[in-house]
Amino acid sequence: MAATANDGLGGSAEALGHVERATDALLHFRGDVETEVAAARASDPTCVIGHVLDAYLHLLTTQPDDAAAAAERFPAALAAIPRERLSGRERGHVEAVERLLAGDMLGAGERLLEVTRDHPRDALALAVGHQLDFFTGDAIVLRDRVGGALSAWSEDDPWFGPVLGMYAFGLEEAGHYDRSEEVALRAVELDGRDVWGIHAVAHTYEMQGRVEEGMRYLEARERDWAEGNFFTAHNWWHYCLYALEAGEVDQALEIYDRELHHPGVEPFALRLLDAAALLWRLYLEGDDQTERWRELARAWEQKIEPAFYAFNDMHAVMAYVGAGEIARAERLVADRRRYVETTPAQVTNVTMTLDVGIPVCASFIAFGQGRYDEVVELLHPIRRRINAFGGSHAQRDAVYKTLLEAAIRSGRLALARTLASERLFVRPSSPYNGLKLAQITQREQEVAERR
Repeated sequence: MAATANDGLGGSAEALGHVERATDALLHFRGDVETEVAAARASDPTCVIGHVLDAYLHLLTTQPDDAAAAAERFPAALAAIPRERLSGRERGHVEAVERLLAGDMLGAGERLLEVTRDHPRDALALAVGHQLDFFTGDAIVLRDRVGGALSAWSEDDPWFGPVLGMYAFGLEEAGHYDRSEEVALRAVELDGRDVWGIHAVAHTYEMQGRVEEGMRYLEARERDWAEGNFFTAHNWWHYCLYALEAGEVDQALEIYDRELHHPGVEPFALRLLDAAALLWRLYLEGDDQTERWRELARAWEQKIEPAFYAFNDMHAVMAYVGAGEIARAERLVADRRRYVETTPAQVTNVTMTLDVGIPVCASFIAFGQGRYDEVVELLHPIRRRINAFGGSHAQRDAVYKTLLEAAIRSGRLALARTLASERLFVRPSSPYNGLKLAQITQREQEVAERR
C-alpha cells in the first residue's frame, strides 16, 4: 500500500495493488472501493487482506443483510487459507473481523488497537477502528487511536490528510474544539478530497454554534464533498442543521427532498437515519411532516430486522412516531426486549439496546403520545451515558432536545431551565439555545402571574 508498509501482507502484486486502491477509496468514501475489493479477491483468492476488506465493507454499513452476507462469505474464503500462514498483521485483521461477525464491536476495536500499535501506518486498521469507536460512542479512544499512531506518519505520506482528518474528528468529539478546527483545516488543505476531514470541520462549528461560518465553509468546499462519495448525504445533513439554526426550514426541507430521502434514493441506513434526525428536530417544534415521515417509515422496514444496531433502531422509531404509526414503534421495542433476553451478552449491541436503545425508543413513543412526564423519567437518568449506543454529539443531540422539550411541555420548568442553561453556556451563539431559554422564561412568568 502506498501509505502503509506492505510488511505482513500476502498476495500477488496485482491483488495488493487493488487493495491499495480500495484503501484509498475507503479513506475517501468513494464508491469504487467495492470494485477494487472485488478485483482483489478475484485476482488472488489467497490474498487475505482482500477478504478482510470485503468483510469490513459489509459490516460497517450497520445493516443486518450486509452483516449476514459477510457471515457467509468470509469464513468460506478463509477456509482455503491455512491459519498458520497468516502474518501477525493479517491475523490481527482476521480476528477483528471474526469478533465483528460475533457481534463484539468493542472486542474488534481492541484487536485493531493491537494491530495499530505494531503497525501504526496501517491505514486500514486505523480507518476501521475509527469507525468502530464512532459506532460505540467512545470519544477518548476515537481521539487516541489515531493520535497514538500519528508520530509514525508525516506530511509526505499520500494518506496523511485523511489520517489527520480522522484525528480531527476524534478531537472534536472529545471536546477539543480549537485543536480540532486547526487539525481538520490542515487535513483538508493537504487533501481536498478528504470528506471526513470536511465533516470534522462541520462538526466543530456545529458544536460551537458557529452557524454562518459552518454554512460558508461547506458552501466554499461543496465541489469537494457534494458528489462522488458515500458521505455526500451526511454532509448535506450537517448543512441542514445549520439551516435549521438559521431559521431556514424551507431550505432544509428542499435539501431533504433532493439529497436525504426521496422515492428513488438507495435506502442506506446512514442516509435514513440522517433523514429521520432532521425531521425529528422539526417534529419537536410541532412541524407536521407526516407524508415525509410515512415514506421514511416504509424505507426503515427493510433495514432493522433482525436487531443489529440500537442507534439505527432509535431513528426507525422516530420515523414510526412521526408517521403516526405508534403500534409499529411499540412492536419494535417489544422485539428488542425479547432480543436482549435471548442474545449472548458479549454481543455489544445487547448492552447498547438494554441500557440506552430501549429507554430512548420508549421515550420517543411517549413523546408522540403526549406523555411528557414519562419522557423525562426515561431520559433524564441516562442522559450522561447516551453516548454508549454510538453516534456523534451532533446526532445524539436529538435525544437531548427531546428531553428539553418534554421538560418544557410537562411544566417541569426548573429542570428545563437547567437543561437549557447547560446548553447555552457551552454554545452561547446557538439561536436554538437562546430561544429555548427565552421560551422557558416566558412560561415561568405565565405561571407566576397565575398564582
